[in-house]
Amino acid sequence: MIAWIVLFVAGLFEVVWAIGLKYSNGLTELVPATVTLIGMIVSMALLSMAVKTIPVGTAYAVWVGIGAVGTALLGILIFKEPTSTLRLGFIILIILGVIGLKLTGPS
Repeated sequence: MIAWIVLFVAGLFEVVWAIGLKYSNGLTELVPATVTLIGMIVSMALLSMAVKTIPVGTAYAVWVGIGAVGTALLGILIFKEPTSTLRLGFIILIILGVIGLKLTGPS
């Protein structure tokens, strides 16, 4: 169970660095670029810890799913990116996929 928590936190840090990229202006703004790079390092370090227990394919898919959903939702909320019922439906499909991988993976 600890590995799944570590993986979830790694996914959250993926969201941090993805959003940080937007604020860093091509990594040219010092503070956002620093946050982005720290987010990348922490995210990868936690992912590498999680794959010691969780199969790499499952862990990577869940990590990307958390990052994709979190980044897409924050893009909608923070950056006013376009939204539609269809787009939200696909975000829900990603969430269902992540849940399915968790339910069918090792404990």
